[in-house]
Amino acid sequence: MIQLINVTKKFNSILAVDNLSIEVPAGQFMGFLGPNGAGKTTTIKMMTGLYNPTSGKIIINGYDVVKQPIEAKLNIGYVPDQPYLYDKLTGREYLYFCGGLYKIPQEDLDIMVDEIIKIFEIEEWIDKRTESYSQGMAQRVVFAAALLHNPKIIIIDEPMVGLDPKSANIIKNILKEKCKNGSTVFMSTHILSVAEELCQRIVFIKKGRIVFDYAIEELIELKRIHNRKLEDLYLELVG
Repeated sequence: MIQLINVTKKFNSILAVDNLSIEVPAGQFMGFLGPNGAGKTTTIKMMTGLYNPTSGKIIINGYDVVKQPIEAKLNIGYVPDQPYLYDKLTGREYLYFCGGLYKIPQEDLDIMVDEIIKIFEIEEWIDKRTESYSQGMAQRVVFAAALLHNPKIIIIDEPMVGLDPKSANIIKNILKEKCKNGSTVFMSTHILSVAEELCQRIVFIKKGRIVFDYAIEELIELKRIHNRKLEDLYLELVG
């Protein structure tokens, strides 16, 4: 479960996130949408412990991100908006490096690395140095590293950037399966069709505040009643 309780973030005089409260239960796939500068990435960076909130509280699977940062982060799989890899490592070496950070025992890690490589279908180039990877290849390895330790909470910022249709389909199917197995997914995206396809709940944010929060079934009914597209509703709410 994810809980954001009256979370505010200021950068000097700039109010990036304004008294934000969200609760995402276990097993829910939530889409977090909004225009550039709405506070999406700032919110995600607070959830993952990269920023401290100015005020409020963030609870990840029962752990306070500020007071219990290690315990909280061990429960998180995080995929940032831009994949970052160590250029001189191969993809496999990077996975082992990440597994070590999560303190996975070596005998388990060997099995888990082999399994995640097969799941993401990256056998062909996993032993090449990551400096030779395309954006899409790097993104798949970053996803594999984020899910290697089977996290309870998956936090993703713009997951489909740079992915070809095959890679995007692999990742969509993996995320749906993770939700079925009880993981909570919090996904920021600009691609409305992806949010509508994957998410059980959609939240729109504008100027650091929630302006729309509906289960996908309610959203579909709202669209039907008003004969509107999701894009129209989105543009009306966030401008």
